[in-house]
Amino acid sequence: MSYKVIITNRQRRLRFNRGGIEKLVGYVLGSEGVREGEVSLLLLNNAQIRLLNQQYLARDYPTDVLSFPQNEGPERNLQTWFLGDVVLSTEQIVRQAPEHGQNVEDEFTLCLIHGVLHLLGYSDHPDEYREIMRKREEAILRFWKEKKRCSLIKS
Repeated sequence: MSYKVIITNRQRRLRFNRGGIEKLVGYVLGSEGVREGEVSLLLLNNAQIRLLNQQYLARDYPTDVLSFPQNEGPERNLQTWFLGDVVLSTEQIVRQAPEHGQNVEDEFTLCLIHGVLHLLGYSDHPDEYREIMRKREEAILRFWKEKKRCSLIKS
């Protein structure tokens, strides 16, 4: 299996373990039967992700994660190895972790899993699809934590 993760960090709130992020993305892809692929990960703050959320989804507020799958639309077969972009707001993740009863590491991990699953066709809508996606996210997160794979955030 061959995976490539391109990480662009445009935030200053958290420091990351790039190798850990690459391992997690590879694990998610492998667990879903993807044998090879490339994912772009962009780490932003709330102001930056808010602009993207407004531009692409007409939602004028910051969010934790946005995904832009490349396997949709009429051009989907041009670069089948490139799966798409995942954009995370570390500011939003830090803010919402306590609201979700999680530490920042687990919230970041869950948001990254969520974003990658979107690239693979999982959806939040309608509600029955959301439930399928949630169960898959929880299973991956549980396995990742049980196996103590590695930390994604540096202290």
